[in-house]
Amino acid sequence: MKIKVGFGFDVHQLKEGHPFILGGVALDHHSGAFGHSDADVLVHAICDAILGAANLEDIGYHFPNTEEKWKGISSLILLQECIKLLNGKGWDLGNIDAMLCLEAPKIKPYIPAMKKQIALATGLDEEDISIKATTNETMGFIGRKEGLVAYAVCLINKI
Repeated sequence: MKIKVGFGFDVHQLKEGHPFILGGVALDHHSGAFGHSDADVLVHAICDAILGAANLEDIGYHFPNTEEKWKGISSLILLQECIKLLNGKGWDLGNIDAMLCLEAPKIKPYIPAMKKQIALATGLDEEDISIKATTNETMGFIGRKEGLVAYAVCLINKI
């Protein structure tokens, strides 16, 4: 069996009064991530991990922020498109492991709903999706609550 691993990273600013979408779930918080789509850093990092594993460029290549059709779009739709691209190259997604880095809000209560949304978009079982969170111990732009970061790795299998 042939396998490959992909790595993804994304970062977005946090802005007061913006919706906060992570893993396809709306978080109850006074500020949210700002970007061209829904600015879901978790899903963007997962997309880049998938695309990278299959040597399919990156999220900006397929869904550029210069195209109006991607403005405000749910990142779960982008994730579904990445799965189609992956399958079209003869690969299947095996698992996802992701890490969020932000100071607030606490992510743990939202993780089950995030796993469910990502599972629906990818076709994976929720048991094959790991989502963790940490803080930046109040250091840097993350510590000042100016932004957040997501990292993701995935395994793909040759179909």
